[in-house]
Amino acid sequence: MDILVTGGAGFIGGHLAEQFVRDGHDVVVFDNFDPYYDVGLKEHNVEAVEDAAAESDGSCDVVDGDIRNGDLVAELVADADYVYHHAAQAGVRTDYAVRKYHEVNVDGTLNLLEAAEEADLERFVFASSSSVYGEPRYLPYDEDHVTTPVSAYGASKLAAERYTMVYAEQREIPAVALRYFTVYGPRMRPNMAISNFVSRCINGDPPVVYGDGSITRDFTYIDDVVDVNRTLLTEDAADGEVLNIGSTDNISIQQLAEVVRDELAPDLEIEYTEGYDIDADHTHANVEKARDLLGYEATRTIREGVREFIAWYRENRDWYEPLVRGE
Repeated sequence: MDILVTGGAGFIGGHLAEQFVRDGHDVVVFDNFDPYYDVGLKEHNVEAVEDAAAESDGSCDVVDGDIRNGDLVAELVADADYVYHHAAQAGVRTDYAVRKYHEVNVDGTLNLLEAAEEADLERFVFASSSSVYGEPRYLPYDEDHVTTPVSAYGASKLAAERYTMVYAEQREIPAVALRYFTVYGPRMRPNMAISNFVSRCINGDPPVVYGDGSITRDFTYIDDVVDVNRTLLTEDAADGEVLNIGSTDNISIQQLAEVVRDELAPDLEIEYTEGYDIDADHTHANVEKARDLLGYEATRTIREGVREFIAWYRENRDWYEPLVRGE
């Protein structure tokens, strides 16, 4: 099958593209290599996809381009059987103007949806986010929870998600939206809490917690995200639906720092610095809908996933650590 992965040089998109190629599919990695974080990491993601192509019957074609380019988007979607849309302007704490979030995350998604309407797709999968929920009225969030995002990123992802569902309902595009909850694992973005904690502790530096560490997050291991996306290659039960994809558990940032510290450098004292007031204080996913429709199950607790990430970090420290530490 021909699969287009937008944001295919990014963390989640890169893992999806790599697995799809290993499964024998022909994949187009579509990415603009935006330097929101070190482009070197995106290059490693692409290398992983190309290595998979060399070892399998699948193929990989890398297209350096932008989803805001409607003509290029239309050309690529026309040749695809499946579209996995993971390209986005990321980050809830950046100084980017609100308009850039809208132009990339909303207008870019509309370009893809308009092209999908003209194509004969098997499925359009949109990568949404737990940021669409905002502050919780109750936990865990289910898909019926009110959506009141508190960041420009969350607002733009919600708008794009709703347009995806409009096209699914009114234009009969077989589309699914997956609301990811803080995905982590090998090749994760270098500016995330887990990668920072691990890097500091391995180097004998105390982990630094923003705020008092009381905020909680539902961390989802990358392999679980890949598995549910693979399921959507053959399963249509979720077409027209929005699904939470999380771990079914959550952990405070304080506890997360302790887990990493205790694994690597138990004698270190955790340090604290000023926190951010831009995103929700707590996230926690109810995944019953994904379980019922797709058989989704999280396979790792945060502690198990952190241990796997630490092992991977040690094996890839020579190239990954400089990206995390900004060297």
